[in-house]
Order: sequence, then C-alpha cells, then structure tokens
Amino acid sequence: MADERYREGMKVRRTILGDAHVDAAEARTTEFDEDFQRFITETAWGGLWRRPGLPPATRSLLTIALLAALGHTEEVAMHVRATANTGATMEEVKEALLHVAVYAGVPAANRAFAAAKEAYAEIATGEGGIESS
Repeated sequence: MADERYREGMKVRRTILGDAHVDAAEARTTEFDEDFQRFITETAWGGLWRRPGLPPATRSLLTIALLAALGHTEEVAMHVRATANTGATMEEVKEALLHVAVYAGVPAANRAFAAAKEAYAEIATGEGGIESS
C-alpha cells in the first residue's frame, strides 16, 4: 500500500510541480532527508492532492493562501509557478492573497504578493519555470 501511494504521489507531484523540479529535489535528497521526501510524496501528493473532493486549481489556491498566511514565501512562489499546471489563474491567486490580507494579516499578504509578483515576472521572461525553485 505504501509503495502504491508513493508511486501515485510521485505521479501527482510531477504533474503539479513538473519533472525538472521533482528531479532536482530528488537529486538533492540525502540519507538524512529521504524519509521526509518519501513522507511528503506519500502524504501530500499521494494522499491529499489525489482526493477527488477538490479540483487541482482549488487545491492550488488553498495551498498558496495557507503558505502565505504562515509566511512561507519561498513555497508560495513555487506553488504560484505550479499554477501553470493546476489551472489556477493569476486573478484567482490575487483574490486568494486578498483573503490572506483580511484573515491572516496585511504583512503576510504583502510578503506573499511580493513573492507571487516575482514568480510571475520570472515566468513572463522565461526564467521562472517550476524547476527554478
């Protein structure tokens, strides 16, 4: 069962984040963090992201908003770049970050907007594929 969840999780992870990003993450994996990498692949990608209750674009927006609320701007940028694969639009990301401003605070939203703007600028210039994080 765990191997199946890992394999399915890796498929979803590659679909959302792209092969180059996942390959780079796998290349950086060491004995120290290999259990963690397996855990997130099985749990986040093989469990949560595979559930049928929400479409990928909605999961993407929720993820961006939660990461923004928690101040994890590097992860916000990565998931903004992943919207190219999930179907969440720039307008929807903007609306999600406006929610962050009201419900989690303006400073958190301000940092997230900056990270998102940088990610979109990189995408526009061809420098910011998902693999760049």
